[in-house]
Parts: sequence; C-alpha cells; structure tokens
Amino acid sequence: MKKIDLFCSAGMSTSMLAKRMQEVADAHKLPVKVNAFSSGEIDNLVESDTPDCMLLGPQVRFMYDAIQEKYGDCIPVGVINSEDYGSLNGERVLKAAILLIKKGTNKQKA
Repeated sequence: MKKIDLFCSAGMSTSMLAKRMQEVADAHKLPVKVNAFSSGEIDNLVESDTPDCMLLGPQVRFMYDAIQEKYGDCIPVGVINSEDYGSLNGERVLKAAILLIKKGTNKQKA
C-alpha cells in the first residue's frame, strides 16, 4: 500500500481533496492511502510513518525547497497544481502523485 500525504496550512482544505483522491483510488482498486495534514506535522509524520509521496498545497508552496532539500532524496515531494486543488480534481492530483512515486522509485534504483 502506497501512502500519499497532502499538506496545507491547517490540513483542512487538503482533507477534502484527499477524500476525493481516495475515492478515485478505491474506484480503481489502487492500493493507495491518502491523508491530509497540517504542514507543521511533516517532520513528525516522516519519522513515525514515512509516506511514499508528499504533496504540498499551493498555499504552502513556499516550503517546497526546504522540504525537498530535507526529504527529497528518500521521499518524492511535489506541489499540487493550483487549478486541480481549487477544483478538487482528485483524479488529476492522484495521477500526479503516482507519477512522482514512480519517478522517485526510479531515482532510488539509479
């Protein structure tokens, strides 16, 4: 089971998107678990339950460089497309997360 964690300022707005992404994953019988959290929880979550992918909401995109530098070697990190985020397009964001995971897996094999 792949774990995809979404992060925003408080974890509230990403929770709606996470639910949509989970519905798409379940409909396609994909072994994926999508959760949403506050960006303040990143360090604790990585230590306790390392995700396979971390996606940042547009409102915390300013954190991308720091998170990528800290965790990018072991966990793929991305920023959710603003339009997909605003429209709660769970399918597109899920596809982006899966691509990030695949790229990260290939990077680790190299």
